[in-house]
Amino acid sequence: MSAGAETNSQARESAGAARTDPALLAAAGKLLAAYATLPGVMYGIKDGNDGRYIAASESLAQFYGRPLDDVLGHNDTELLDPTLGAAMRAADQTALAHGRQLSSEHRFDWLDKKHQWEVLRVVTELAGRRALACLWRDLGPQRVREAQLHAAIEQIEQHQTAIHQLRREFGEQLMRDSATGLATRGNFEDQLRREVDLSTREHREFAMVLLELDDDSERVAELGARAHDQVLEAMGRLLRGNTRAMDASCRLQGRRFAVLLSGVGLATAHSRMEGLRRQCATQIVVLDGEELGFTVSIGVASFPHTAHSQTDLMIACEAALGEARRRGGNTVALASIRFDSAA
Repeated sequence: MSAGAETNSQARESAGAARTDPALLAAAGKLLAAYATLPGVMYGIKDGNDGRYIAASESLAQFYGRPLDDVLGHNDTELLDPTLGAAMRAADQTALAHGRQLSSEHRFDWLDKKHQWEVLRVVTELAGRRALACLWRDLGPQRVREAQLHAAIEQIEQHQTAIHQLRREFGEQLMRDSATGLATRGNFEDQLRREVDLSTREHREFAMVLLELDDDSERVAELGARAHDQVLEAMGRLLRGNTRAMDASCRLQGRRFAVLLSGVGLATAHSRMEGLRRQCATQIVVLDGEELGFTVSIGVASFPHTAHSQTDLMIACEAALGEARRRGGNTVALASIRFDSAA
């Protein structure tokens, strides 16, 4: 008999002796009974010398695809394909070398199925023999749950981002007039109050403007609401194009608009509004292929030269706008500069 054959024969005899050793089997049985209380875990006990199973759970045998009796007395290199068996045997040897418990993950294909297991290897003594208890926990369901949780978290984050965007857009819409894209009256008045406070503290001037669309042309009146909406949209576009980031413009109501020109004096405000008036008079609004026009009346006042409070400023603007309309519209009128002792 060759040396290799003799060694294999001795190993089988040793494994057979281990399988029939009453003390060893009793100790292994107690250990298996303790492991049986662990839910979702399959387990086996190997001989520390050759890695052959002394005892195993039915679930482990089912994993190997063999009856339990065919698992006992064999090691992983005999039960699995050579590459996978060698990897398991190497992990066993590492645990035995350290002389303590060792946890490792194993990913592999077996019996036409992908597997992902965590194997806890615990070095122990059974009836005077060194043994290795292996507890297998399937990580597949956990990984599926983690992937589902990750996907759910991503979905929640996407929904939160979408909700935040909608809230921001909705908030902007609440601050904007839908017909013109200009600020709403409430937002404009808030900025006007801040400008009055700033100008009072820093002793600087700013201008306030009221604009009103002149009476519709006969053709605009004939075409009705659609034509009127087109004119409002054009007016909003012109106001946005003729104001700076620090200015503010809004649609007060109906055909009336307001503009705040920050840090601008009366003369400069008049010049800018005269330019806007000319743009409005030459602006062409197209509806169903037909060209329509419009004009505006504009009243300009300044703080503090024509008024010393927000209320007085609005009154001065109203008066100037009224004067522009009395002149027949398509005109810019200035509020009167006050020369009383409060100025």
